[in-house]
This record gives sequence, structure tokens and C-alpha cells, in this order.
Amino acid sequence: MTFPRTESPSHRRRSGPSEPLGGPEGNERLTALTGAVLLVLFAAEGVTLLQLGRLLYWHYVLGFLLIGPVCLKIASTVYRFSRYYTRHEPYVRKGPPHPLLRIIGPFIVLSTMAVLGTGVLLAVQHTSNTLAGFPVVFLHKLSFVGWAALMTVHVLAYLPRLPRLLADDAVPGRAARAVGGRGLRYSLLVLALGVGVILAMWGGQLSSSWHR
Repeated sequence: MTFPRTESPSHRRRSGPSEPLGGPEGNERLTALTGAVLLVLFAAEGVTLLQLGRLLYWHYVLGFLLIGPVCLKIASTVYRFSRYYTRHEPYVRKGPPHPLLRIIGPFIVLSTMAVLGTGVLLAVQHTSNTLAGFPVVFLHKLSFVGWAALMTVHVLAYLPRLPRLLADDAVPGRAARAVGGRGLRYSLLVLALGVGVILAMWGGQLSSSWHR
């Protein structure tokens, strides 16, 4: 499933100085790079669901590890949309995603936050607690179902372009030099993973006291 990019005419505002991340192309590469890491981590997290009793420790470690990269991807996506809707010329020329992806985008963010947020609550408060009158474990499972459905559409739409974006930025050759900010993009990803590792250590400790 590949949605064509919606192109918009360039107008309204002149582009300012070059951005540290490399403008809209650099932002797209950061989003793709972070998305690739998240794809691997979420896949590994999904494997732990097959034997949650035995793999509960890794379920929590990976779940907490995801928080850092997820925050980075949300930030890069929100930044792109804010630049587009404030009529920053390079982002207007780049155009918005397909309308369907724009519609489900906020719901993906909300469902992702719900899955991770309820997961953290489960680790801290355990299953006996409720939120808004519902058991937290029920909300965790419900938000996961909604998230999985939305992410299926999201991944199928962007997956065909992912290898090219990663390849263009993987080696500091002609394509990478054409878009500045490569070092900053990788630094932000490393920082996000570092935050995730710290949280994962905490999550691993919390898993030992969780009772199903």
C-alpha cells in the first residue's frame, strides 16, 4: 500500500536559514531512521507476547526502551506538521502526507501514548488498580488493539520508501552530503536510545514485582 505524496504550491513565506536537521528532507530522514528502529523494537516486543509469562522481563525492558525513540519520532513528526501549517516554504513545497495518513496520524500518537502509558502504570501500580473506572490491564490491551490496527496502515504506507531513505543517509556519500544535519540526526537517535536504556533498566526492575 503506497499513498502518493500530496504536493502543495510554494508560496506564503520565504525559507529562512538552513535548518540544523537539513530542512524537510532531513526531517524525513530522521523520522524514517527512528521509524526503522521502532519497527525492530516493536517487532521484538510483539515476540514477547507469544510467551508473556516467560518473557515478562523482556516485555517490560523493551516497552520502557521504546519510550525514548517514540518520543523522538513524535517530536520529528509534530515539528514537520508545525512547519507546514505555519507556511514555512520548504515544508509547503514538500507537501503534507496523504489525507488518510493525516487523519490517522493523531490517533496513532494517542494510541501509542496510551499503550506505553498504561504499560508504565501496570509496572508501577500492578493489575489491581483502575483508571477512569476500568482496570489498567484492560485499557492496556484495548489501546494495543487500536494501535495495532492503525500502525498496520501506517507501516504499509511508508515501508516502500524506507529502504531508500535509510540508504541515502547511511553512508556519508553524495546523497547524505546533499542534505545537511546527518550527524545531528544520528546524535538525536543515540540520545533517544540512551534515555530508553535508562528507562529499560528501571522497567526490568519493576517487572520482578508485577503479579498477573
